[in-house]
Amino acid sequence: MITQKTVQEVMQTARVEDVIGDFIHLKRRGINLIGNCPFHDEKTPSFTVSPSKNIYTCFGCGKGGDPVRFIMDHEKMSFPEAIRYLAARYRIEVEETEQTAEEVANRQLTDSYYLINEFAREYFENVLFQREEGRAIGLAYFKERGFRESTIRQFQLGYATEERDGLTTTAVRKQYNINHLHTLGLTTKSDADFFRSRVIFPIHNVSGKVVAFAGRTLSSDKKQPKYINSPESEIYNKRSVLYGLYFAKEAIRRADECILVEGYTDVITLHQGEIRNVVASSGTSLTQDQIRLIKRYTPNIKIIYDGDAAGIKAALRGLDLVLASDMNVKLVLLPDGHDPDSFLALQGTEAFLEYLREKEEDFVFFKTRVLLKETGDDPIRKSGVIKDIVGSVAKIRDAFKRALYIRQCSTMLQIQETILHAEVNKVIRSELRQQQLTRHESSVSPSEEESWLTTKQVHPVDEPMYVANDAWQEKSICSVLVNYGHHAYHEERKETVAKFIIEQVKDLLPYFDVPLYTKIVQLVDAELQQGHSPESSWYTAHSDDELRDFAINALSSPYTYASWEAKEMYLQTQKPPDENFIPDAANAVLRLQFRKSRKVIQELQTYFANAKEEDQSSEEYIINVKVMQVLIQKRNELAAKLGTVVIH
Repeated sequence: MITQKTVQEVMQTARVEDVIGDFIHLKRRGINLIGNCPFHDEKTPSFTVSPSKNIYTCFGCGKGGDPVRFIMDHEKMSFPEAIRYLAARYRIEVEETEQTAEEVANRQLTDSYYLINEFAREYFENVLFQREEGRAIGLAYFKERGFRESTIRQFQLGYATEERDGLTTTAVRKQYNINHLHTLGLTTKSDADFFRSRVIFPIHNVSGKVVAFAGRTLSSDKKQPKYINSPESEIYNKRSVLYGLYFAKEAIRRADECILVEGYTDVITLHQGEIRNVVASSGTSLTQDQIRLIKRYTPNIKIIYDGDAAGIKAALRGLDLVLASDMNVKLVLLPDGHDPDSFLALQGTEAFLEYLREKEEDFVFFKTRVLLKETGDDPIRKSGVIKDIVGSVAKIRDAFKRALYIRQCSTMLQIQETILHAEVNKVIRSELRQQQLTRHESSVSPSEEESWLTTKQVHPVDEPMYVANDAWQEKSICSVLVNYGHHAYHEERKETVAKFIIEQVKDLLPYFDVPLYTKIVQLVDAELQQGHSPESSWYTAHSDDELRDFAINALSSPYTYASWEAKEMYLQTQKPPDENFIPDAANAVLRLQFRKSRKVIQELQTYFANAKEEDQSSEEYIINVKVMQVLIQKRNELAAKLGTVVIH
């Protein structure tokens, strides 16, 4: 394991402009550098490199990070591999600690699983091309499907013969562990081959390693399952894998769209037809992990399903999950009797792509249209459909997008837009309360992505604004910590901005609404206790992905002004943020304290309203009255400092 000392030395030495300059051409623009993003196709450069902050951000696709993150994403390396790469570039000696016996054993076990799967892949492939049964049955089947030999070899397809234990016997003879063969599902408990008389589809992870296999029977016996799959193991979780992603990820990034189909052969056929940005969910509904995988490469999904009833139901099953992940989703239903494989063979690539463009339909509108068609004139069934659609629209995180969907759906459903708004907001509030209740009962904090419901919503003009929490103020505090926490706040007391903020807000942590911001304050407090005041690089290089992503956004946000000075245009009314961070920090603290004091006052008001007459003489009630008086005084003082009018 690489020592923390080496990691920190690499982090402090590597310069973002040098590292990225090795791969793309950058031009100077003010204090920053700009170039075409290497992660998506663009004509107008939006990829910005900030040498002063040692980060990069693409305002087109949203990619961002530090030098290590760039190497990880661009070169498809793990964190240790990226550290070694940069250490070699800057001639830094890599120090490593000795691994514990348990760490060594775990790594060896994982390596053994991959080695056995690679052996099995080669075995099945050799059977397909070298054995008579493989060529006569398996290879003939693939060629009948129209697969070229180059495609078959690229996807590493194979064949399992009907013999009882051919693979198992060969594996044991080569000294592979029989228990590992059992774990990976290649060998049954009775030491027979699990895959027999089937064509084989290896399933790869994102880095190209084989993690599992799928076997398709060619028998007409309906008692046999059409497909059988490897069981889940340490290296294979079917909910976290998309078939074909290893071969499609670069094409997905270039096209800025992922085409999702149902089956293995659909992926291979489209790929062979020059449509390479395609993956399969392998017959299951999309999972959250699979959606996150796609989102690493694009926010746009186009789902292709067969045009039968089963295809339509399959399309609707994953709708809400995809919407909640803030993805842009289109749906294309193929003509009855066709799947992507057969339709491409019939139409050809150009006609197939043209059909996709013409027939693609927005997911929400598709669901609305399909469900309305089933209700007819039945008002009760239509009411159920409206509730279903409202539930789906409420999952959409982007407030403006949600408002547009509501407007369109009001026309389709023939119901007033304000009513739909009210119902959607009711669902959002209900889900928010349920999230908070669940978190309170389980003491488990959700990710910031899951807490999107706690932010400002878009409402009709005639509705009161509903503000669920203090996320804006908490975010402001954390943004100041990332940007200016290491700067001096009070020279004489040797107090940094971070120390000032933490001392003022750490008592408020039990009242924080967003777990990510709670975590940031707690981690910074821990660093301060160790005598360290974290600089911006500490955040951008942190091992916590969520914290690091927040820091990148905070450092590259529009909080900094454009290069006005370079244009000889100077701000007249306020200082730039880099010169104004001390009052910014003080104001951010005041705003947060004001919001939290109001929240506690509201909680006490609820307590008083629900208190019974006999409770009013209790010690708890009397204490709360005194606390209420102090809080009101504190709130009024904060309001005066902020110039805020308090409405009683």
